[in-house]
Amino acid sequence: MILILPFIFVRNYVGVTLWPFIVLKEDKLKQDEVLVNHEKIHLRQQLELFIVPFYLWYLLEWCVRCYMYRDAYLAYQNLSFEREAYSHEGDLNYLNSRNPYSFIKYLWS
Repeated sequence: MILILPFIFVRNYVGVTLWPFIVLKEDKLKQDEVLVNHEKIHLRQQLELFIVPFYLWYLLEWCVRCYMYRDAYLAYQNLSFEREAYSHEGDLNYLNSRNPYSFIKYLWS
């Protein structure tokens, strides 16, 4: 389910996935298939990790990468979950062929 909640977004962010919802900044973004696919990849990741552990892992990995890069946005860009989603957001069939826990290969590569 896609929700439109413009007030929760800052800067250039336009979408976030909060199980079981995809939350977007504007209604017209529902038509952006690449963005919606990116967020659907996150839904699959969250489901694989039983939701709460996903958020704990996401936060822990972000903290480690903030320490590594000394830059919060660079840390975000290098999260394994984000790297998988950005790498495959343009492939609208990716979720049909994706192996479980595929984000793990993005931890060190």
